[in-house]
Amino acid sequence: MSIALNIDRVRRNIRLACERSGRDAEEVRLIAVSKTKPVGDILEAYNEGIRDFGENYVQEIVEKSDCLPEDLRLHMIGHLQTNKVKKLVGRVCMIHSVDSLHLAETVSKEAVKNGTCTAVLLEVNIAEEATKYGFSPSELLVELPEMMELRGISIKGLMTSAPIAETAEKNRKYFKRMRELLGDMRRLMSINGVGEDELPKELSMGMTGDYEVAVEEGATMVRVGTAIFGARDYGAKNS
Repeated sequence: MSIALNIDRVRRNIRLACERSGRDAEEVRLIAVSKTKPVGDILEAYNEGIRDFGENYVQEIVEKSDCLPEDLRLHMIGHLQTNKVKKLVGRVCMIHSVDSLHLAETVSKEAVKNGTCTAVLLEVNIAEEATKYGFSPSELLVELPEMMELRGISIKGLMTSAPIAETAEKNRKYFKRMRELLGDMRRLMSINGVGEDELPKELSMGMTGDYEVAVEEGATMVRVGTAIFGARDYGAKNS
């Protein structure tokens, strides 16, 4: 397995998906999902120009962050427990998985305490699966105004993990709905006085099995792990 060749392949697929949908490939940020992977693999991807890396576990972020280049950006993409937020604020460039008003309030509290502003995405359970976290589409719009009032966080957009499907095409409807939901969110925020430059623009969606379709439907961030680093060792210590 060559991480460099894998990255080239993923970048090419993103570029082709953008061409098919009339988009500029510069609009799409590739986040290499490095959960359970050693620092050596991360540095190999870094040397190929990757600067954004996704991690699922707070303890891994804590352990890895001090060993990585300063211009490398870590993204928290996994489920986040409120009692671990204080370990995370200031260590990541963005939290993709804010899945409740309570979690948003906790991130806000810790960010204010640390004198920082944390960029967040609101996680949507777009298929309303019982086994997944996230706002339902209707719940998101109801609770958004209250989250907009929180200090210390900057809402940059939405995130979702589509269902495991036999073909990527089956998830197109969910990615399309996410794009529409982002539009609804922007309109609501605009009505509430948020200026055009501050409206959320990010759509974090699409993983190894379906990122090309996600790009065709408007993803601005794709979270790709297996197609870059190979299969993960789920026996690794998680936290």
